[in-house]
Amino acid sequence: MPMTTSPPSAMPPIDTRYARITAIALPVLLANLAMPLQSVIDTAIVGNMNDTAKLAGMGLAIQLLSLLLVSFNFLQYASSGLSAQALGQSVNHVDNSTHTTKSSTPSPLLSILQRALLLAFAIGSILLLAKPWLIDFGLQALSANPESGQAAKIYLDVRFWGVIAELMNFAFIGWFAGQGKTRYMLYQQGFIAMLNIILTLFFVYGMQMGLVGVALGTTIAFWLGMILALWLSRQHLQISWQALFTADKQHFSKEKMLRLFSLNKDIFIRTLILTLSFAWITRLSAQSGDVILAANAILLQVLSISAFALDGVAVSAETLSGQAAGRRDWPRFRIIVKRTGIVSYGLAITLSAIWWLAMPTYLQFMTNIESVFTLAYEYHLYAVLLPLVGVGAYWLDGIFFGLTAGNVIRNAALILAAIFFPLSWLLYQQWDMTGIWLSVWCLLLLRLVILGGFLYRAHQTASYEKLQPTV
Repeated sequence: MPMTTSPPSAMPPIDTRYARITAIALPVLLANLAMPLQSVIDTAIVGNMNDTAKLAGMGLAIQLLSLLLVSFNFLQYASSGLSAQALGQSVNHVDNSTHTTKSSTPSPLLSILQRALLLAFAIGSILLLAKPWLIDFGLQALSANPESGQAAKIYLDVRFWGVIAELMNFAFIGWFAGQGKTRYMLYQQGFIAMLNIILTLFFVYGMQMGLVGVALGTTIAFWLGMILALWLSRQHLQISWQALFTADKQHFSKEKMLRLFSLNKDIFIRTLILTLSFAWITRLSAQSGDVILAANAILLQVLSISAFALDGVAVSAETLSGQAAGRRDWPRFRIIVKRTGIVSYGLAITLSAIWWLAMPTYLQFMTNIESVFTLAYEYHLYAVLLPLVGVGAYWLDGIFFGLTAGNVIRNAALILAAIFFPLSWLLYQQWDMTGIWLSVWCLLLLRLVILGGFLYRAHQTASYEKLQPTV
């Protein structure tokens, strides 16, 4: 196998102990839990307004925002994979490395962040300008009923003013995670979550602003969180504010931009397919009525929370596999795959056990609407098992993002789409609500099977380097 040009003695070995995997994952897990906590709190506040249409509208609004924003979370994954590989290739890398001193010349790591933030600002600006059209078309595509659609529109009119900050948030998360600086993620996401809760409660109950207050609290929290992330980045790199906003032309070369856009294109296709898949599930729920839509909005928060928790280990897999790939250290890469998989499934078992015990209390907290509570409880076991069903997909996502294997990620998503959409329609036609939940399970399991097939083939042929881009 090809190795790095630097001699092994120039770089300390990659730490693949379970303790190191956990040390990376735990702050990410805590930071990530702060992210879905915001939508959980928002949904719970609306769910206790004793208005099914508002709760259903909240579910539609969150799904539409996910479709728009998560489609661009390649900003996170590209930043993470590229920064991890930059560390793996650096002969000066140590565990608490300092990459730049107070200097007018930005480091390659800073340039990775600058490119991602610039792209986030450009995309966010376009989305904000297209706000009226996107809201109307999106709600129509999701089959919104008049009352729930109007509630969703009230919420989205305010939330859209935060899309630039939310996209920049993706870039910061990936950049911190790729370097293993997960405590900065914890500071940033914890700050956003706490501020969001405080502001939302104040606007809704103190100022009596209803859905507008729910959206306003979240929007302000993301903008202030972006400012905090800039300060953390400056502290991490030990540079001045001027240097933080100074671009080095050598890091914005044609080759580097092509690499970034090529990877982003593939991840965009993958993420767009996944978000369209969940939007399709939301559309099926909406076609079944506001009660089913509201119940699924509550139950799918279980998937959101669990996914963000499991992503903590996925970030460990991404960070460590990216460093191993940067060095072409494939024996170490195989160890990373095995050990992060063991930790991922152990966490999934724990999460499902917690949900099984906490589900009755969770549902009572989320809504006081009897019909919604009854239906959600009837299907709660499908949600309880989501961590076990979905863990493999999130774990292998981390491995392939660490490899920056954009073409594999894209091809796997295209295969997924070809199977999932007709299969989910058949399941829905046959079993209605049960078919919707079987579709969610199929979406997660198919991701595991398809990505697992690519990884197994590379393992059998000892050709991991072929998974990576050549640009």
